[in-house]
Amino acid sequence: MPPNPDQATPARSDGQRRDPEPLPCRSLAELPALPPLRLAVVGHVEVVSFVGVPALPAAGEIQRASWFLEQAAGGGAVVAAQMAKLTGQRVPFFTALGRDALGERAAAELEALGLELHVAWREAPTRRGVSFVDAAGERTITVIGERLAPAAADPLPWQRLADCDGVFVTASDAEGLRLARRTRRLAATPRVRLSLLRDSGVRLDALIGSDLDPAERVAPGDLTVAPALRIATAGAAGGLVEPGGPFLAPALTAPALDAYGAGDSFAAGVTAGLSAGWNLVDSLSLGCHCGAACVTARGAYAGQLRLNP
Repeated sequence: MPPNPDQATPARSDGQRRDPEPLPCRSLAELPALPPLRLAVVGHVEVVSFVGVPALPAAGEIQRASWFLEQAAGGGAVVAAQMAKLTGQRVPFFTALGRDALGERAAAELEALGLELHVAWREAPTRRGVSFVDAAGERTITVIGERLAPAAADPLPWQRLADCDGVFVTASDAEGLRLARRTRRLAATPRVRLSLLRDSGVRLDALIGSDLDPAERVAPGDLTVAPALRIATAGAAGGLVEPGGPFLAPALTAPALDAYGAGDSFAAGVTAGLSAGWNLVDSLSLGCHCGAACVTARGAYAGQLRLNP
């Protein structure tokens, strides 16, 4: 259960409330072992071109890239891949791809990552993205084309979700969210779109987004059905969970090379912890270690935390 916010913000002797102590980030050695879990993801894919640059380009500037990498990525794929590495299991991934050469290539790459792919094929281009990554590992993403999302009407094995311990959603429709709600623990990103969350009437166990990204911020009253937990990350500073308060992130064990996928890897870790029945601090700690590991390698997957070889 989340900690009581009133206990986390005791009054001072002068009657004023003091800032709450941040929730700690426990080491991996202090965390319990993950039990066998059935996890799944419903979400989107983008084929991303990663371009290493000295700094983000200024207007009119011409730069030479120091490295280049192209992968099938996007929030749904990154969450699913991190879950597979945590559990050692093939993770069902419900997604949509364009019926084109790029979509076929993306499907093959995702299968090779250890995902059990369930694809709604679309007569539309597979979405692309470009991520410029500077020398400090910070990235700026530009997406090209419409996001393709699996919908409840697609002939996919939606009944599988009812047998899962936890599901994370990055893209679907309102009825797809209702189908996903049959799982024991359901989490999602605000990029699902707040209007869709409102239309679905679904109560999430966790809504996980970045406080550094305006598109992922959630203000009080944005949702008609409040999630049990609202988690807003803040990079190396940790983040804020409501109820609960601020939480800390671990120090990096290696230089930051690429921040792409860190937030999605964090979400995968938190969802796995909550699905395992862990308490809030342990679940957040696993998420933080996943996010911190992700930034230490280039691209979406090379740095992701692996608990089960």
